[in-house]
Amino acid sequence: MTASTETPRRIVVVGAGMVAHRFVESLLSRTDADVRVTLIGDEGRHPYDRVGLTGFFSGAGADDLTLDRGVLDDERLSFTPGDPVIRIDRSARTVTTRSRAEIAYDRLVLATGSYAARPGADGADLPGTFVYRTLDDVAGIRAFVESRSAELGRPLAGTVIGGGLLGLEAAGALQGLGVECTVVQSSDRLMSAQLDLAGGSTLRRLIEAKGIAVRTESRTTRLDPDRSGHVTGLEFRDGSYARTDVVIFTVGVRPRDELGREAGLEIGAHGGVVIDEGCLTSDPAILAIGEVASFEDRCVGLVAPGYAMAEVAADRLLGGAAAFPGYDDSTKLKLSGVDVASFGDAFGTTPGALDVVYTDPVAGVYKKLVLSDDAKTLLGGILVGDASAYGSLRPLVGSALGGDPAAYLMPADGVEAPTGDLPDEAIVCSCSSVTAGRIRGAVHEDGCMDATAVKTCTKAGATCGSCFVAVKKIVGKELTKLGQTVSNAMCEHFDMSRRQLFDAIRVSELTTFSAIIERFGHGRGCDICKPAIASILSGLVGAHVLDGENATLQDTNDHVMANLQKDGSYSVVPRMPGGEVTPEGLIAVGQIAKDFGLYTKITGGQRVDMFGARLEQLPLIWQRLVDAGFESGHAYGKSLRTVKSCVGSTWCRYGVLDSVGMAVKLELRYRGLRAPHKFKLGVSGCARECAEARGKDVGVIATEHGWNMYVGGNGGFTPRHAQLLAEGLDDDALITAIDRFFMYYIRTADRLQRTAPWFEELEGGIEELRRVIFDDSLGICADLDAQMARHVDNYEDEWAATLRDPEKLKRFASFVNAPDTPDPSLAYVPERGQVRPASPEEREAAERGDGPVLIAGTTLEVR
Repeated sequence: MTASTETPRRIVVVGAGMVAHRFVESLLSRTDADVRVTLIGDEGRHPYDRVGLTGFFSGAGADDLTLDRGVLDDERLSFTPGDPVIRIDRSARTVTTRSRAEIAYDRLVLATGSYAARPGADGADLPGTFVYRTLDDVAGIRAFVESRSAELGRPLAGTVIGGGLLGLEAAGALQGLGVECTVVQSSDRLMSAQLDLAGGSTLRRLIEAKGIAVRTESRTTRLDPDRSGHVTGLEFRDGSYARTDVVIFTVGVRPRDELGREAGLEIGAHGGVVIDEGCLTSDPAILAIGEVASFEDRCVGLVAPGYAMAEVAADRLLGGAAAFPGYDDSTKLKLSGVDVASFGDAFGTTPGALDVVYTDPVAGVYKKLVLSDDAKTLLGGILVGDASAYGSLRPLVGSALGGDPAAYLMPADGVEAPTGDLPDEAIVCSCSSVTAGRIRGAVHEDGCMDATAVKTCTKAGATCGSCFVAVKKIVGKELTKLGQTVSNAMCEHFDMSRRQLFDAIRVSELTTFSAIIERFGHGRGCDICKPAIASILSGLVGAHVLDGENATLQDTNDHVMANLQKDGSYSVVPRMPGGEVTPEGLIAVGQIAKDFGLYTKITGGQRVDMFGARLEQLPLIWQRLVDAGFESGHAYGKSLRTVKSCVGSTWCRYGVLDSVGMAVKLELRYRGLRAPHKFKLGVSGCARECAEARGKDVGVIATEHGWNMYVGGNGGFTPRHAQLLAEGLDDDALITAIDRFFMYYIRTADRLQRTAPWFEELEGGIEELRRVIFDDSLGICADLDAQMARHVDNYEDEWAATLRDPEKLKRFASFVNAPDTPDPSLAYVPERGQVRPASPEEREAAERGDGPVLIAGTTLEVR
């Protein structure tokens, strides 16, 4: 397989997926030659991001998934969507499309990808069965679920056949549509191609905890139709049977190599057009890249090797000698709430390989590193339940770890992982095969001055984004070496830091995201800048979180004013200022929890958390709580959580001052105050510190001379003790100092920066903070005081305000067509003897003889 070194003039690319898009982008960006590229696609749309396909179910549209359209605007490119190639004439060097257009080529690039397979079982093509491959597939799934559930008048039961990476994503998508989902896997564990038995077992527990059932070692032999012809059930090889209304097959992909076969190209033993390391086929005028290409008798359905092939093919057509290095099978699961990653020699097949394993079954965490026989070189690994180390570990495969392997596996508050520089040859971005050296080169040689520019230049972090944090660290270090100021831009849509943007919004008095991004940013925004601006506007404008345009900016929890739990249900936390509550209040909370079947727990902040509420139940629960005198505890927001207190001088014989009274006063003052991150306070009535005040963002301790105020402590990933800011304050002086501390923090902290790291980064440290708060060294104290006064005066309980607004209440429905239908994905997990009473529907089922009802293996109490 050899090719001419002369750049061909006419290049035809068959296929218009992600790999074809990358090839065209790479080719045209590398040369100014007068080439003519023709891109021909099957689908009638621009190339789009298949990696992010599951985002379609959480609101992403076709435009959101479309890849950079600017690549196709090059005048040297002609793009033909929706007219697939049906024949290749190798002797004439032409291709013919379905519309009978004939296009000549000097070089042909096959990027036809693969198709989703269906099993050979009877009924595998019944209505209600789908594959999970294209935008049309996912749009069809959503349309079917919505129409079929309306037709049947109930939520659907769904089955995903295939428990690999894509199958679990599909299951999460079905669950998001309100379908009660089961994953069926033929092997003994989920993701068996990436995980060992222990990792698969841990993943299964995590998936089941989300309310998705798992069935392993099961093969489907037949799918049965109902009277209307729709799928209604599955029969398995062991003779068992399961009812279902919708089925998604994720049993693998097959290369779309029919064009190559018919043209007489060499085909691999397992399918796919055979290529060499230069991506050349058996015809030197034809190259193949992506999932259609068979290299060393393998076709791999991952985007990273496809991108690597695209770069190699572009280089070869321009006279280079790049070589495809082989497949990188690293994967990372993109299912909300479940972290899974596998990389390198995850199964330890290298002779003499050693395993270092950390497991915490209670927390649902399993981590394994595979090392060389001298325990120095990282060969691979598996991360389940906590994949935060993936970005730092993946580039080190084949290199020395540079520290104790256990440091990479322990929890975040355990041993600190080594922070040495990655070697130049380490691959940081596996999707685009970008090395640490290439990223450094982008800074030093290409003049990139921030991580976003490096991403544009090298494509590092442009696909799945899991490596972008590592990219930013490398870029920051290199810029520092050059004496440059490292950019602190909040995201790619705003060149300002959060502090700069806060001041810009305050001065401009803009009140909507669209106006802010039009004036100070660019693009449409992202999940970084939108919640940050929502928080800023909440402090400056004071509007309800669900008012107008700003409702679309909120995080999931703020959007429904409750905390989303891993099983898809919500927790509700009413405010109990300072931990103080009346007997009548406790009785009301207990009765509400009993009536709605909620699990209750006393939190570390001295209030009651109620778990297991469905979306449509939230307003009903809020109404009962509001009627009983409670309000939102803001457990869902980046805002004040709690003010913990001891009983103080009211009851304790050691108490010096009224710590409960002060805690109540502070909590009522700062309730609902949005900030860059959540914050907590503690008030102790004496130096015995029963309220653990010095572990809080602001801690207050009573002394014989007044209140001592501590700042900058919290219990995050790296717990810190607060530092003493002032001593002997009276009530008014204490409150004024706390007002100014919080407002200064809100005005100047970075996005998601807690008070402790913010405080540590303040130039001048604790002395400078004293000068700002007590000496007004910046001349802003009056402004800070006025800002806090506006917050206190404008505070309104978000739950009560929502209950008064019919438009806001429309958001709280699990199903548009059946707003009162329970969420079928809810899995009630009993805790220490708490038994949920049966619902009226479940009680009726039991009376008919259809019970007792089982949910997550727990028998409901039917009375």
